Amino acid sequence: MCQIFAGQDPENYSYVSRSIRLDGQVTSIRLEGLYWSILDEVAESQGFTTPGFISKLHREVMDLQGAPQNFTSLLRSACLIHMDNRLATRMEDLRQLKAS
Repeated sequence: MCQIFAGQDPENYSYVSRSIRLDGQVTSIRLEGLYWSILDEVAESQGFTTPGFISKLHREVMDLQGAPQNFTSLLRSACLIHMDNRLATRMEDLRQLKAS
């Protein structure tokens, strides 16, 4: 079982830094490669570039909750929520196929 996790591509968990403009300030966000892949997917599905999506998310969080204590953790959580929702959608699609 651990082979699934231990045998993964090291690029999945290697840190990648990207410069992003948030509220007019250039900042660097450092995340594991796998999270960047998911963020790229989410951004594309929403019709944004990844920097544009992250900037919009940051503005929305600021409006709703104020400054997040740890924005990179928020991004990781957003990725997990996205993947969980994607899986739930797939499972529902399978249930509907079996029912028809």
